[in-house]
Amino acid sequence: MKLYLSHASNYDYQKELYEPLKKSIARLHQITFPHDDFIVNTHEAIKASNVVIAEVSHASTGEGIELGWANAAGVPIVCLFKIGHEYSSSLSFVSDTFIGYSSPEDMVAKLQSWLAEYSDVAR
Repeated sequence: MKLYLSHASNYDYQKELYEPLKKSIARLHQITFPHDDFIVNTHEAIKASNVVIAEVSHASTGEGIELGWANAAGVPIVCLFKIGHEYSSSLSFVSDTFIGYSSPEDMVAKLQSWLAEYSDVAR
Protein backbone atom coordinates (compact mmCIF):
# COMPACT_ATOMS: atom_id res chain seq x y z
CA MET A 1 0.00 0.00 0.00
CA LYS A 2 1.22 3.52 -0.78
CA LEU A 3 1.19 5.77 2.28
CA TYR A 4 1.99 9.46 2.61
CA LEU A 5 3.16 10.73 6.00
CA SER A 6 2.08 14.23 6.97
CA HIS A 7 3.32 16.00 10.11
CA ALA A 8 4.50 19.25 11.63
CA SER A 9 8.19 20.07 11.48
CA ASN A 10 8.49 21.78 14.88
CA TYR A 11 9.43 18.69 16.91
CA ASP A 12 11.85 15.74 16.67
CA TYR A 13 9.83 13.87 14.02
CA GLN A 14 12.92 11.92 12.93
CA LYS A 15 13.21 10.16 16.30
CA GLU A 16 9.56 10.14 17.37
CA LEU A 17 7.93 9.33 14.04
CA TYR A 18 10.28 8.36 11.20
CA GLU A 19 12.53 5.91 13.10
CA PRO A 20 9.69 3.79 14.56
CA LEU A 21 7.83 3.70 11.23
CA LYS A 22 10.96 2.83 9.23
CA LYS A 23 11.69 -0.10 11.57
CA SER A 24 8.20 -1.51 11.21
CA ILE A 25 5.50 -0.34 8.81
CA ALA A 26 7.89 0.81 6.08
CA ARG A 27 8.96 -2.81 5.68
CA LEU A 28 5.41 -3.73 4.65
CA HIS A 29 4.23 -0.59 2.85
CA GLN A 30 5.68 2.13 0.67
CA ILE A 31 5.75 5.25 2.84
CA THR A 32 6.66 8.70 1.59
CA PHE A 33 8.63 10.45 4.34
CA PRO A 34 8.35 14.08 3.16
CA HIS A 35 11.52 15.34 4.84
CA ASP A 36 13.60 12.40 3.59
CA ASP A 37 12.22 11.89 0.11
CA PHE A 38 12.73 14.32 -2.74
CA ILE A 39 9.23 14.96 -4.03
CA VAL A 40 8.86 17.29 -6.98
CA ASN A 41 5.11 17.62 -6.47
CA THR A 42 3.77 16.87 -2.99
CA HIS A 43 0.21 17.42 -4.18
CA GLU A 44 0.58 14.65 -6.79
CA ALA A 45 2.27 12.31 -4.29
CA ILE A 46 -0.68 12.69 -1.92
CA LYS A 47 -3.19 12.04 -4.73
CA ALA A 48 -1.29 8.88 -5.70
CA SER A 49 -1.39 7.50 -2.15
CA ASN A 50 -3.87 4.96 -0.80
CA VAL A 51 -3.86 6.53 2.67
CA VAL A 52 -2.44 9.66 4.30
CA ILE A 53 -1.10 9.15 7.81
CA ALA A 54 -1.24 12.46 9.68
CA GLU A 55 0.56 12.93 12.99
CA VAL A 56 -1.53 15.79 14.38
CA SER A 57 -0.13 16.34 17.89
CA HIS A 58 1.53 19.58 16.78
CA ALA A 59 -0.26 22.31 14.86
CA SER A 60 1.01 22.94 11.33
CA THR A 61 -0.28 25.11 8.52
CA GLY A 62 1.57 23.05 5.90
CA GLU A 63 0.06 19.84 7.20
CA GLY A 64 -3.38 21.44 7.08
CA ILE A 65 -2.84 22.20 3.40
CA GLU A 66 -1.73 18.62 2.72
CA LEU A 67 -4.78 17.22 4.50
CA GLY A 68 -7.02 19.50 2.48
CA TRP A 69 -5.46 18.13 -0.72
CA ALA A 70 -5.94 14.55 0.49
CA ASN A 71 -9.56 15.20 1.41
CA ALA A 72 -10.28 16.87 -1.94
CA ALA A 73 -8.73 13.90 -3.75
CA GLY A 74 -10.75 11.39 -1.71
CA VAL A 75 -7.66 9.88 -0.10
CA PRO A 76 -8.50 8.49 3.37
CA ILE A 77 -6.73 10.20 6.27
CA VAL A 78 -5.86 8.52 9.56
CA CYS A 79 -4.90 10.96 12.30
CA LEU A 80 -2.42 9.95 14.99
CA PHE A 81 -1.99 11.98 18.16
CA LYS A 82 0.08 11.58 21.29
CA ILE A 83 -2.19 11.21 24.30
CA GLY A 84 -2.07 14.43 26.31
CA HIS A 85 -1.68 16.62 23.22
CA GLU A 86 -4.66 18.48 21.83
CA TYR A 87 -5.35 18.53 18.12
CA SER A 88 -7.54 20.87 16.11
CA SER A 89 -11.24 20.05 16.17
CA SER A 90 -11.41 21.10 12.50
CA LEU A 91 -9.65 17.82 11.62
CA SER A 92 -13.02 16.13 12.05
CA PHE A 93 -14.02 17.70 8.73
CA VAL A 94 -11.39 15.67 6.86
CA SER A 95 -11.14 12.47 8.90
CA ASP A 96 -13.19 10.32 11.21
CA THR A 97 -10.23 8.14 12.20
CA PHE A 98 -8.24 9.32 15.23
CA ILE A 99 -5.75 7.06 17.00
CA GLY A 100 -4.31 8.13 20.33
CA TYR A 101 -0.98 6.62 21.38
CA SER A 102 1.24 6.75 24.45
CA SER A 103 4.64 5.86 22.97
CA PRO A 104 6.25 5.22 19.56
CA GLU A 105 5.76 1.48 20.09
CA ASP A 106 2.09 1.99 20.92
CA MET A 107 1.71 4.19 17.83
CA VAL A 108 3.22 1.51 15.58
CA ALA A 109 1.07 -1.27 17.05
CA LYS A 110 -2.15 0.70 16.71
CA LEU A 111 -1.33 1.93 13.21
CA GLN A 112 -0.40 -1.59 12.07
CA SER A 113 -3.73 -2.86 13.39
CA TRP A 114 -5.67 -0.08 11.63
CA LEU A 115 -3.83 -0.64 8.34
CA ALA A 116 -4.55 -4.38 8.47
CA GLU A 117 -8.27 -3.72 9.03
CA TYR A 118 -8.32 -1.03 6.34
CA SER A 119 -6.60 -3.36 3.84
CA ASP A 120 -9.23 -6.03 4.47
CA VAL A 121 -12.11 -3.56 4.00
CA ALA A 122 -10.56 -1.93 0.94
CA ARG A 123 -10.33 -5.24 -0.94
